[in-house]
Amino acid sequence: MSGQLQGLVAIVTGGASGIGAAIAHRLYEEGAQIAVLDRDVSGADERHTAFTADVSDRASVDAAVAAVGERFGRIDIVINNAGVGAQGDVTANDDDEWARVLSINVTGIARVTAAALPWLRRSPSAAVCNTASIASTTGLPQRALYSASKGAVSALTRAMAADHLREGIRVNAVNPGTADTPWVGRLLDSAADPAAERAALEARQPHGRLVSADEVAGAVAYLVSPASGSTTGTFIEVDGGMAALRLRPE
Repeated sequence: MSGQLQGLVAIVTGGASGIGAAIAHRLYEEGAQIAVLDRDVSGADERHTAFTADVSDRASVDAAVAAVGERFGRIDIVINNAGVGAQGDVTANDDDEWARVLSINVTGIARVTAAALPWLRRSPSAAVCNTASIASTTGLPQRALYSASKGAVSALTRAMAADHLREGIRVNAVNPGTADTPWVGRLLDSAADPAAERAALEARQPHGRLVSADEVAGAVAYLVSPASGSTTGTFIEVDGGMAALRLRPE
């Protein structure tokens, strides 16, 4: 534990499982007090304080964030990690599903951050980190809706960074590649040949394997650390080189 976040309070949405749980654990190791916001908090680490919240519902978000502020007396860091996946081309999802995914993946970030802004403005080390995706910058097959939502997250991250820089609030994002998470596990389980599908996903990333949730958490910890005070409006790709590298076949 290096203690870079000692004394700070961090909200982690979707923090009860997967990448969110890894981020919550890493920030806790760095000294932060953690408020997990999740629809299902049953899997949340008992060392954290968990609040039930649905990021697609503004009243739910406002109540949960207010409860965090009341509990801790401050909010310094917001990790907008809650999100859902979607598969298929532009014909695969109806209007209701488009609205649902965008409400969770994009507007959810706006809801949580807006509710936390009065607290962030009072923090000497305010930072927001959004979980985008490699899909925001790289065209992937059968991910039209998901890619659209994560592309919006990247654009929103830059806009938020511009809006709040002079208030002392830094805003960045991480772009994970295909990560070894429960959602990817369910995706593999539903494939006709799970082993072949996993091998294809691993081969798609130049380092030849899935990204670990802990690796994503490490990038988030860097971005929200007070030591990264000149880093805002950017993103870190945690993707095994998928976005930037073009290796020749072995």
